[in-house]
Amino acid sequence: MKLYRAFATVGGLTLVSRIMGFVRDIMFAALLGAGPIAEAFVIAFRFPNLFRRWFGEGAFNAAFVPLFAKRLEGEGRDAARRFAEEAMAGLAAVLLILSLIAMIAMPAVMLVMAPGFVGNPEKFDLAVVMSRIAFPYLFCMSLVALLSGVLNSVGKFAESSAVSIVLNLTLMAAMALAAALGYGNDRNSGIVMAWGICAAGILQLLLLLDGARRAGLLPKLRRPRLTDGVRELVRLGVPGIVAGGITQINIVVGSMIASMHAGAVSWLYYADRLYELPLAIVGIAIGVVLLPDLSRHLRAGDRAAVLDAQNRSLEFAMLLTVPAAVALAVIPKEIIAVLFERGAFKPSDTVNVAGALAIFATGLPAFVMIKVFSPAFFAREDTKTPMRFAGWSLAINTLGSIALFFLFRHLGWAPHFGIAIATSFGGWLNAGLLYGALRRRGHILADVRLNWALPMIVIASFGLGVFLHFGAGWMEPWLAGQTLTMRATALAVLTVAGAIVYFALTAMTGALPLAGLVRAFRRR
Repeated sequence: MKLYRAFATVGGLTLVSRIMGFVRDIMFAALLGAGPIAEAFVIAFRFPNLFRRWFGEGAFNAAFVPLFAKRLEGEGRDAARRFAEEAMAGLAAVLLILSLIAMIAMPAVMLVMAPGFVGNPEKFDLAVVMSRIAFPYLFCMSLVALLSGVLNSVGKFAESSAVSIVLNLTLMAAMALAAALGYGNDRNSGIVMAWGICAAGILQLLLLLDGARRAGLLPKLRRPRLTDGVRELVRLGVPGIVAGGITQINIVVGSMIASMHAGAVSWLYYADRLYELPLAIVGIAIGVVLLPDLSRHLRAGDRAAVLDAQNRSLEFAMLLTVPAAVALAVIPKEIIAVLFERGAFKPSDTVNVAGALAIFATGLPAFVMIKVFSPAFFAREDTKTPMRFAGWSLAINTLGSIALFFLFRHLGWAPHFGIAIATSFGGWLNAGLLYGALRRRGHILADVRLNWALPMIVIASFGLGVFLHFGAGWMEPWLAGQTLTMRATALAVLTVAGAIVYFALTAMTGALPLAGLVRAFRRR
């Protein structure tokens, strides 16, 4: 139950953040829609946001947490803090150099990030300007990730899980400021929002510094040195970052290809925001909590605890992820229309985003399973195996995205759908390779409870899909109502009813052991 309580802490704060993120995206859609200003901002935000997700959602921790935890338990808090100081000094030095080079060479970087923008000089130049303004966010978030690893290793998850709330509040304030200044769907709104990203990075870093101070683990500034600990961190960190961030790399690859079709970057962005909700709440919560837990059990030699933690994590992940994937695949148009279709966001945008969302939903369970399986390698200080699998997945995704994009465009179909198909397939390939390697090495073994729960979860999710399909048809007059209040209420009623149906089915099949959970919480 301690593991589930940690999941609840991280998942709950992430849920709050994602709800605020939806409010942010609703404001963004109304202000900028899916036009050229929106596309320029999405690309400008993509690069620093890539590092936020990479570092902040577990990839950096894949290398740092096991090494920090080893020193914390084996040598004490002072040795662990000293290692964190060495890591922070080296990371800060590298990031300062990288940031300066990238900001100077941003036009060349933009040619790689959005080659399709070259045909629209105004959009290209705006993306360059906004990227330069937002780029310091990368530096701040990388240090935030290191401090998050420090706090997570001592069982403190609140601060690291709350940083995205700060980002969403800051960007919402920036959009409100743009609206108050009379800016609409124009260049000035994009500039104000880019400054909001920069300000959010600084505020997030201050939050984590305060959390480390209160935990008595605040690192001091040191001169960068290539110590043995830093060498070990680099050896594990580079493969870990590639492996842990493969989903984000795939998204960036998709954006690069999508930039060659007007509107596709924005459509994929909105679809990504929707399927990222369950991925964030479930996958990231597990990825952040499971790695320190496995590291402790492995050092104690408790194999039974390791296997149980993995089984319960997979059970918890699938219990919430499979129904979420079914819901996003069955009623994507209804969800998109209610959330975004207003202001500059048109009905045609709804159709294009909904199709991409339904395809992404088919890969959602795989993306979450990657978060479950990867810590089993990282806790054993094996980051090369996941990196190798991630490389194969990336290659397949890239080739598939290019081939399907141009094939779909040649056939007159929506080309960004091809990118979504390749991304989902790449996720399943990566998850399958990770699971296969764990099985061969004897590092994962399903118990009786998991073997029963997984098929029952699938059955219950199928029942949910049937209910949502017919329920959406019955509620069509209200879901397509004249007012936002009517449409939002109808979607909320359908969602709540679907949740009741699903959890009733899981209780009936035994996939969700309600009695056992109640007894455990009462003991707590």
